[in-house]
Amino acid sequence: MRRSRPQNARKASVRAGQKRTKARASHAVDYEALAQFRHQLRKFLSLREAAARKSGLTPQQHQALLAIKGFSRAAPVSVGELADLLLVRHHTAVGMVYRMTKLGLLARIVDDNDSRRILLKPTRRGEQKLRTLSKMHLEELQAASLALTRILRSFRRSQRRYREPGKRPRSP
Repeated sequence: MRRSRPQNARKASVRAGQKRTKARASHAVDYEALAQFRHQLRKFLSLREAAARKSGLTPQQHQALLAIKGFSRAAPVSVGELADLLLVRHHTAVGMVYRMTKLGLLARIVDDNDSRRILLKPTRRGEQKLRTLSKMHLEELQAASLALTRILRSFRRSQRRYREPGKRPRSP
């Protein structure tokens, strides 16, 4: 019984020696721009996390305060909504809310329409910490905006360079 190489292996070795075609060019990736963008994001998040710790909050507590304040313009945020905003499970958000309430950062309010639903509001102390951190983070974003603008321009240039003539680029 004769064993042959898998077809995929043969196709891969043929593809490795091929020159870029229009079809392959449409799938090209600007790795440098992606790496720079990821670096800028991590740098900002790292600074944000360090500032939160320095102010006596965990990064998650800061993110919770920001989500509650930022998404409660129309109506207060519930514990379930906070879990969705933070991309955590409901019971994780419940524990975080409990600890933040004990620290005097949050107030829990029972919803008038559904007594099972708990709404969240930052306390004066929580608002003060959030305001201080937010001012610093806006300054950091302002400083990073030039680099981010350059990276986004690079994304747009590479998208135009690699798209097929006559076709519009796909939106992400």
